[in-house]
Amino acid sequence: MDRRKARIASALIALVVATVFLLLRDEEPSLQLYHNEGKMFGTYYNIRYRGTEDLQDSIQAAFKAFDNSLSMFNPHSTLSAVNANRDTVTDPYFEAMWAEAEKVYTLSDGAFDITVAPLVNYWGFGTKKSNSASGLTGEAGLSAERSDSVSGLLAFVGFEKVQLIDHKVVKSDPRVQIDGGAVAKGQACDMIAALLSGHGCENYLVDIGGEIVAQGEREPGEPWRVGITKPKLNNEGAEKDLQEILAVRSICMATSGNYRNFYYAGEERRSHTIDPRTGYPVQHSVLSATVVSTSCMRADALATACMVLGEEQALEMIDHAGDAACYLLVAKGDSLVAVPSQNWAKTLEKSK
Repeated sequence: MDRRKARIASALIALVVATVFLLLRDEEPSLQLYHNEGKMFGTYYNIRYRGTEDLQDSIQAAFKAFDNSLSMFNPHSTLSAVNANRDTVTDPYFEAMWAEAEKVYTLSDGAFDITVAPLVNYWGFGTKKSNSASGLTGEAGLSAERSDSVSGLLAFVGFEKVQLIDHKVVKSDPRVQIDGGAVAKGQACDMIAALLSGHGCENYLVDIGGEIVAQGEREPGEPWRVGITKPKLNNEGAEKDLQEILAVRSICMATSGNYRNFYYAGEERRSHTIDPRTGYPVQHSVLSATVVSTSCMRADALATACMVLGEEQALEMIDHAGDAACYLLVAKGDSLVAVPSQNWAKTLEKSK
């Protein structure tokens, strides 16, 4: 009799436990597809993710922390303090940017250089903007006509003129200035992707000004789809149609091009991509460079380097990188020609 009562008691306990488990499972929040969008770093962001809660507040907080580190337009940022030669201790965002910038500087033989800031300002694309689509105005417009000033600025441009020692930037000349703009959007994509992963999101797409980190699927069985913009042959704007649409499940991708940010000084077209070795805006047939790599920050830096180097040297650099692939769009006569690196197709296959 006691055994029978024990069996009944055990069965009742098991039933209660199962009922509680089912009730708790039913109370778990279901996954939803969220879409957060807005403006940051002078561009727009679109973030889509499947999760159990809207993370907009966390995303905004992360953007604010990032802005306080690397913004050239925020006078209180770590980067602004470094450029103003104020005594400051660098932060993790700044040091991550620095480490990647140093690697790509070496890999590109100086074509990518975050000390390009004085030249970017000089040509009217930095914190001291005075350019427009119709031409330069004011002091920057006058100085841009004095080629001897370019050689003067080159005296304090060069990554070898700065060091990061014990969390402080040491300059060989106080006029050396840092510009992290060529990696900022990519690095911010990595940051938001890490935030989403930290909140348990396994399926997301982060797009900040065209730099992309995608992971998982938009819907079960449906990959994310990302496009490569098709620039116009005259390099003044983009076509309505995309050059390529990629179906991906895991990718870090960045695109650099001169078809959006440029101006004219008389009949001379000046693009925002400055060669830190010569001091002048680049003039060659590569209209855009799309790079896929191990992080969006690295892809962003490599894409900028590709735009500086031009077709042949860009392909050589990507081959030497070993962890990246590129897709160049090049103007050849009256045609827009796609020039992928040797490993482009294989890299994309891995991202599907």
